Amino acid sequence: MSIFRIALANLRYPASPEESIALAEQAIAQAGRERAGLVCFPECFIPGYRGMGKSVPPPDPAFLDRAWSAVTAAAAKAGVGVVLGTERVVDGGLLATALVVERDGTVAGFQDKVQIDPSEEPVYSPGRGRRVFESGRLKFGVVICHEGWRYPETVRWAVRRGAQVVFHPHFHEAEPGGYVASSFADPKNSFHEKAALCRAAENTCYFATVNYASAGSPTTSAVVRPDGTLLSYQPYGKEGLLIADIDLAAATGLLAERYKPLA
Repeated sequence: MSIFRIALANLRYPASPEESIALAEQAIAQAGRERAGLVCFPECFIPGYRGMGKSVPPPDPAFLDRAWSAVTAAAAKAGVGVVLGTERVVDGGLLATALVVERDGTVAGFQDKVQIDPSEEPVYSPGRGRRVFESGRLKFGVVICHEGWRYPETVRWAVRRGAQVVFHPHFHEAEPGGYVASSFADPKNSFHEKAALCRAAENTCYFATVNYASAGSPTTSAVVRPDGTLLSYQPYGKEGLLIADIDLAAATGLLAERYKPLA
């Protein structure tokens, strides 16, 4: 088997942008100690996802540059690839994005959030274009929150271009009166975790979804196998790294390749 170890950083929402840097550095160092090849963070973890009652300072490109430098240095020190949920300012618009860093600290590039939820339109602008990344033997794509839940073609696009795993940084906190989940994809849960199972099974790929750790969260971080069965998940609301060993040979992309668009 061709095994690759990944880590999902199921961390608390940072109290400040500065804390987001410190928490990211700590998680990257721990992922290195756990011998993970790559660690993925939740949506916009640095400086923190905007919205849902969260108070985040105005976008600051200088802060982001400093934060990204700290993350690339931590990646190089730990020898771990990073998919960092963050944001960036492009042509005056604020994009939700993922910064991808190689194990030597080199920046591989960004995957911006292209499909914006209607509730995000006052805050974030939609990005453009998709790409696939590589980290050693691993080839992967990134879809951010709303994109992965509601737009299956975003995952299929990456898998048809060789991605063995698609990472899914998201933000999902409890709503007043909402059901408190305790078991992944339980019938009483929201549709979101069932969508994660589908994204893997319909494309014969691994699907790795990562959320913040918060009390009563409707979804949690999890890794789904290419046959749509659950490999592992983080206990709801529990902060920490979810470590998973994935068999790259199992991610054949068979069903994604067989897909034929409707005329």
